[in-house]
Amino acid sequence: MLFRRRKKAAWADRLREFFWPRKGLTRPARYLAKRILRLSASPHAVAAGVAAGTFSAFTPLLGFHVILALALAYLMAGNLLAAALATTIANPLTIPLIALATFRLGEAMLGIQSAEAVTAAELFHRLEHLQLSELWQPVLKPMLAGAGILGLFAAFLAYGATRFAVRSFKARRHARLLERAGIAAATPALSRGDTSL
Repeated sequence: MLFRRRKKAAWADRLREFFWPRKGLTRPARYLAKRILRLSASPHAVAAGVAAGTFSAFTPLLGFHVILALALAYLMAGNLLAAALATTIANPLTIPLIALATFRLGEAMLGIQSAEAVTAAELFHRLEHLQLSELWQPVLKPMLAGAGILGLFAAFLAYGATRFAVRSFKARRHARLLERAGIAAATPALSRGDTSL
């Protein structure tokens, strides 16, 4: 195998790497951010795609986040790849927090009072075991209402931050290319002995 270790990792090392990878826990997020920054679309298109993906990540439509993000990005003339990548905001670590936050906000907006305090585990238990007709009023309606507000707020922030980051990244890259081109243009003239520079 091409990338196999020379010395097989011990069981304890594999267990440690499962919980704390050698490259760190933030490496996937840094990779995604760099992947989004390097897209060849305009800053608006990339930012609109990220905003669409961010908004869809806040909806309770688990399994349909990418489809919703692509549809929204298409309507906003956003970059489809940026939209799909941005849906990773909803991941196993963040989905319980997002779901509970949207549910609580939706309850407050609609004036619904729960008889008991609902935890994220209880919320997912309901989503898993109740039918759609039983889920709509007590769970999905508040989550969709809360997702509308939180999702729009997060999408607005994501749009602004992404547009600024992409513009800055492209300006730095352009400046580096100009600097290299200036050095490359000056080098042949110096090799010919041209001192007029």
